[in-house]
Amino acid sequence: MTKCRSIETLLLVLLFFVYAGDEPPMVNEAHYLVKAKNFWQPDWCSADLFASSGKAHTTFYILFGWPTRFVSLSATAWIGRFVGWWMLAIGLRRLCDALISIPFASIAVAVLWIVGVEYGNLAGEWVVGGIEAKVPAYGLVLMGLAELVRRRWNHVWLYLGAASAFHVLTGGWAVIAAMVAWMVTEFRSENRQPFFTLWLFMGGALSLFGLVPAVWLTMGVSADAASEAAKIYSYFRLRHHLLPTDFYLQWYLRHGVVLVILGIGIAIYFRVSSAYRRLYAFTLGVIFIAIGGLVVGVMPPLMPDLAAKLLRYYWFRLSDAIVPLTMALIVTQMATDARTWARRTGITMLAVSIGLFGYSVIDRARIKVPPSVGNRLLGWDADTTAKQQESVYLDWLKVCYWAAHSTGTDEVFLTPRHQQTFKWYAGRAEVVNWKDVPQDATSLREWRRRFEEIFPARLGSTRVTIGYEKLRAYRKQYGVRFMITDRRVVGEHLPLVRLYPLNSDDNATFAVYELPR
Repeated sequence: MTKCRSIETLLLVLLFFVYAGDEPPMVNEAHYLVKAKNFWQPDWCSADLFASSGKAHTTFYILFGWPTRFVSLSATAWIGRFVGWWMLAIGLRRLCDALISIPFASIAVAVLWIVGVEYGNLAGEWVVGGIEAKVPAYGLVLMGLAELVRRRWNHVWLYLGAASAFHVLTGGWAVIAAMVAWMVTEFRSENRQPFFTLWLFMGGALSLFGLVPAVWLTMGVSADAASEAAKIYSYFRLRHHLLPTDFYLQWYLRHGVVLVILGIGIAIYFRVSSAYRRLYAFTLGVIFIAIGGLVVGVMPPLMPDLAAKLLRYYWFRLSDAIVPLTMALIVTQMATDARTWARRTGITMLAVSIGLFGYSVIDRARIKVPPSVGNRLLGWDADTTAKQQESVYLDWLKVCYWAAHSTGTDEVFLTPRHQQTFKWYAGRAEVVNWKDVPQDATSLREWRRRFEEIFPARLGSTRVTIGYEKLRAYRKQYGVRFMITDRRVVGEHLPLVRLYPLNSDDNATFAVYELPR
């Protein structure tokens, strides 16, 4: 039995690799691991506003960032991915063992879950991908959920407390959902298990490793500054994840489909076992949290300051993960049902999900560049061919290689608007970029000021000013000597000293100029 479980866990990790084994960096790896490297080596990119700003996810940086001292960022990403995927695999396998008696059922659940998250999310969340703080947190949430359905509440609080240590919002919302589940399934039970136990407080103590660094970032900040920072975060930089009125109609429709399937499945299998009823109660708590987010989402016109502060808590993060997970478990249960109509329905939905899973894998493999440098993510010429994107990617590597080997480690660069991997490849600081938004209020306000100064709205979404007066001011204010330009945007020749490429054929896409004194 132990050997079979090990094989099942390994197969799940391999499945995650097939789905998300792109070349690093993935979407958020250049964000999280850059920060982790600066945590362990404060002199690395010390002049970069983001890298040197307050560290919210300290537990993640400590446990997943230490390899940056010895190996490259890419190697660190692979180490982190496999550890994160292994944690997800163990948690998912344990949950499936507690609910479904069929061996290796977790493989089917994983496919259904991945597809449900990708094609049925409401706020753009994901679980299986590159490594960041929420990945090990979700692994621990799954382990806690496996204990919850087995009614081992003491273990639940420990796992969810550990999840909060990695990512305070992911773990924290899971704790609230688990409290709802306890209220629904235990409060009126004749043999009720106690709520306030030593284990609950031990889980709370573990969560402090995530909560204290997050709270620390808010200390010593005036009410006005905190309010301004919250508005920047919720209404400007991350509104696509946080503000319900900014979500597209099709996002609501696709998430609604998942909810309908979930509702029908719960109606069919509500009485199948007490373990499933505890899962449903947890999912109900998750849905209540998301409904709370929708309520907060209508508040901005009436109470913009309060709404901005509340929206920062990612109300839809857990529902984007848990609602598809519960649906996946129910569909897999249907596929093993003795009733013909249920079994056929479940198998059909599984077959469709396998097709969508395969499509996603092939679509991602079609463009052989890391997701974080792909045009689709960067919002630049998204319909261009795979070959053109690969050519631009190679040019980007060349200009970053030049910066890494031809400039001092303390240099600061102005970089193109549509990129987020300069520090990853070049190891040099930037004045500002769109992706790397700090989380402490002081740095966040400075980020907004810099972004609006370097990329003024009047120049569109891709251009940086090249006026002599402004460039001189940047050099004096930020200590920046070099500017990387995208020649597709600014043209071939600027009235500045070009340092790279000396021969235009060496790099058809990017150029480096020295700012005027």
